[in-house]
Amino acid sequence: MRPIMLTPRLMALSRQVPRGARFADVGTDHARLPVWLLEQGVIEQAIATDLREGPLQRARQTAARHGLTERISFRLGDGLAPVRPEEVDVIAIAGMGGETIASILETAAWTRKGEHTFLLQPMTSVPDLRLWLAGHGFSIQREELIREGETLYHTMQARPGPMLALSPGEAWAGRQYRGMDSPWRTEYLTLLLNRTSRALEGLRRSTKPGDAERLEELTERYADLARMKEEWDKWQR
Repeated sequence: MRPIMLTPRLMALSRQVPRGARFADVGTDHARLPVWLLEQGVIEQAIATDLREGPLQRARQTAARHGLTERISFRLGDGLAPVRPEEVDVIAIAGMGGETIASILETAAWTRKGEHTFLLQPMTSVPDLRLWLAGHGFSIQREELIREGETLYHTMQARPGPMLALSPGEAWAGRQYRGMDSPWRTEYLTLLLNRTSRALEGLRRSTKPGDAERLEELTERYADLARMKEEWDKWQR
């Protein structure tokens, strides 16, 4: 059997799993990530969970094809309910919306204690997840922006701990720093600026009383994103 291949977004997650980690993949589906990590010798054992029996059965089949059934514990359950905190130190939660990821973390109170590392890859509601993490006892240690096909995906590494408040632009684009390796960031900041500009144009024509507050919010976001874009462009020179 040929070694399993990962898509770019799953490869982005794999790069953040340290060698020897006690790893759990929540919402594992086909179990491609834990199988790859085992085949590459990054980890020795893994836990793979899913809410539904169908995806979990597909995960078992993937592991069986690669001779790894005995090294993965397959567990049926909602979010982190099937996982005990003392079993793991690195947990991937990917392939679902940001609100669902936040709900999974909120339900498991132990996630806000200890030394666990969470590798999060929201498909939607990315700003909402950033703000939720910052307001609920998590610190985003790093982010990676990755392109797969025509879509840009966000991978966040979060741990329990205090975090500085996010500015309006940072909530949408993530925090940036000099020397950050992010080849898609210029494209993404431009995309966010264009979307915000179009939304502002519509709101400026609106006569609805409730839109005034929204207009102020988007104006602040646009100004902060423009500041971040200017700063980023300066760093790239």
